Amino acid sequence: MPAPVTARPALAALSAVPWWLVAAVLLAVAFGLAIAADEGYAAIFNALSAGIGTTLFVTVVAFLMAALLGLAVAGAMLSGRRIVREAATFYVEIVRGIPVLVLLFYMAFVAAPALVAAWNVVTQPLQAAGLLAPAGVRDFDLLWRAVVALVISYSAFLAEIFRAGIQAVDRGQVEAAKALGLTRVQVFRLVVFPQAIRTVLPPLGNDFVAMIKDSSLVSVLGVQDVTQLGKIYSSGTFLFFETYTVVAYIYLLMTVSLSLAVRALEKRLRRHEALRGG
Repeated sequence: MPAPVTARPALAALSAVPWWLVAAVLLAVAFGLAIAADEGYAAIFNALSAGIGTTLFVTVVAFLMAALLGLAVAGAMLSGRRIVREAATFYVEIVRGIPVLVLLFYMAFVAAPALVAAWNVVTQPLQAAGLLAPAGVRDFDLLWRAVVALVISYSAFLAEIFRAGIQAVDRGQVEAAKALGLTRVQVFRLVVFPQAIRTVLPPLGNDFVAMIKDSSLVSVLGVQDVTQLGKIYSSGTFLFFETYTVVAYIYLLMTVSLSLAVRALEKRLRRHEALRGG
C-alpha cells in the first residue's frame, strides 16, 4: 500500500538528513545519557560546565571584534590610496604568519606590560596630581589579553574573507548605484554588503567554529575555560581519560551545534534569494 500523500514530504525530509548527522546525534545522546547515569562522569561534567560560559564569552566577543576589525582592514586593502592598501596588506601577511599560541604569549607577556607602561607615561601628570592611580600589569586581566590576541589573529584571516566577498560583487551594480546618486556609504550598505555577506557567510561560519576550538588556547594563560578546568580536575584526580573525554564532548556539542546553525542560515538565505529572483 503506498504511503499517504501527506506523509511523503516528511519521508523526503527524513531521507535528506545526512547519515553523519544522525550518527553524531545518536552518539551525543548516548554519551549524554552515560554522563547522567554515571556519578563519576556527572561530577566531571559539573566541574567543567562552569567554564562553558567563559569559552563562549571569549569566542563571541573575540569573533565580533575580529569581524569588525577585519572588515575595516578589508576596506583598507581595497583603498585607492596605495599607502593605505600596502599598510593593510602588510598587517594581514604578518599576522597570518604568526601562530595563535605565540601571539597569545606575546600579547600576555610583552605587549600588555608595554601598554601599561605607556599608559603610565601618558597619565603621569594626572598621577602626580593625585587624580589617577598608577596602573599595574596585573590590572590588565589575562582574559582580556587573550581576547585581544584572538582578535588580532583572526582579524587578518577575516579581512581576506571580506575582501574576497566584496570583490565578488558585480562592479556594474556598484557603478549603477553611483549613477543613481547614492553616496559611497549608501552603495556599500545597500548594494555591496548585502551581496558580499551571502558570499562570505560559509567561511565566516567555519572561522567561528575554529575560534571555539582555538579559544582553548587561552588555558595556557590560566583563564578558567573548559580546557583549563579539565586540566585542573584531571591533575587532582588523575582521571585523565574520563576528564578529557568530557572536554572533547563539550567542545563537540558546541562546534557541531554552531555548524548546523550556520548551515541552516545559509539555506534560509539561499531560499530568500531564490524567492527574490523568482
